[in-house]
Amino acid sequence: MSSRRPRALGALAALVALFTAGYLASYLLPTVVGRLSASLGLRPAQAGMVGSILLLGSASAGFTLAARVERVGPRRAARLGLAAMIAGYGTAAATELLPLVVAGAVVGGFGSGTATAVAASGIAGRPDPQRGSTLGLLSVSVTAGALYLTLPRLGGGHALPFLAIAGVAVLVAPATRWLPGPGRSALDAAPQGVSAGPDARPLPARSAGLALAGSIVFWSMAQNALWGVSGRIGVTRAGLSEVTLGLVFAVALGAGLAGVLAAGALGSRLGRAVPIGGGTALIAACVLLSSAAAGPVSFATGEILWNAVYPVVLSYLLGLAASLDARGRWAVLVGSASSLGVACGPVTGSLLSEAAGYPGMGLTLCVLLLAAGLPMTAVARHASGRPLVPGSIRRRGGAPAAFLAATTSAPPSLLPQIGAPEQPVTPIRVPSRGRRLAQSAFRLARPNSRG
Repeated sequence: MSSRRPRALGALAALVALFTAGYLASYLLPTVVGRLSASLGLRPAQAGMVGSILLLGSASAGFTLAARVERVGPRRAARLGLAAMIAGYGTAAATELLPLVVAGAVVGGFGSGTATAVAASGIAGRPDPQRGSTLGLLSVSVTAGALYLTLPRLGGGHALPFLAIAGVAVLVAPATRWLPGPGRSALDAAPQGVSAGPDARPLPARSAGLALAGSIVFWSMAQNALWGVSGRIGVTRAGLSEVTLGLVFAVALGAGLAGVLAAGALGSRLGRAVPIGGGTALIAACVLLSSAAAGPVSFATGEILWNAVYPVVLSYLLGLAASLDARGRWAVLVGSASSLGVACGPVTGSLLSEAAGYPGMGLTLCVLLLAAGLPMTAVARHASGRPLVPGSIRRRGGAPAAFLAATTSAPPSLLPQIGAPEQPVTPIRVPSRGRRLAQSAFRLARPNSRG
């Protein structure tokens, strides 16, 4: 057996590791903001602003590199991003001067966004991008969960969360050797991915991609708005102590791991529209329940169920974005739009809770989630991109492939769809030599057949 399969597995492992490193900062944002407030004497709004600046740096990296990963080279871009994470977060951890902490957060956030962009573009080129996204979400959930359990035992201060993120970047760096260099995309190493080509071709499915990117901004913002004030709701309205509140969040994080595993097991059985639309509606109900909770049971139920459903829907959204463009540009842009919404979440939650109270905030966020879910479900239904099932149709987009799929009674989800690159079909002329061949001249092809 050739070395292609080990190289492909190494590339997948590198992409999942980059996904983990890039997303880890947003997963640890609550503890980063809380420790900045406690350690540096910042008001909650000021600490939240530092976290928002970090996520804005991550989003800006994604928007900048959306169509440039192949030109720079996945390996070089990943190493530059990881180096920026190590330098930025290391600087933020090593000082208590607020300007240097903010500058380090910006540089580190840009590095996180770069790592996420490389991972998203590589996962998009695989034949099963939704499963790649699920593996990445599972990895970052496990890593964040381990850090949430470990960091409180190591002491206080704002340095530990930043050092943890920088340490993960150090551990991920050796895996970048499996990624291709300049002029090649990360999907070149995929076992059965779409062939690489120039990254200058226009974005396919522009209407679907823009609708998905615009909707996911508000989808992410609404949920992070609640996440930013969940602690205060649990203490002031549900009457939980700090210890009990931490236990609820730990169980919710475990439910998130279960949700990621469920998304991987579910795969393509329900398509994409049902998990995205139905899951968003369920999330909206959980937001309403948590924000209006007057006791510990309703609050814990809303938080745990919400954290179980959220990664399921997110994995399908990332897979949908990846399916719209095999070059990974829509995957990067949609991921960056999500980071932009996450960055705006804490400010939105604080303003809404002050203006309308927690129940009014929850009702507003519920309506916003339902409104954002409509166009996302429409995109999933009408522009679903490449099929979720790997190995279904390798040459997509051409009329012969569509005719072949139709004549073999293939299910609709396996037919060529929007976003798949066109494959040239070359006609071959068969000379007849002036005579017609009888049916007996044809027979089944067998190994080593002659004549």
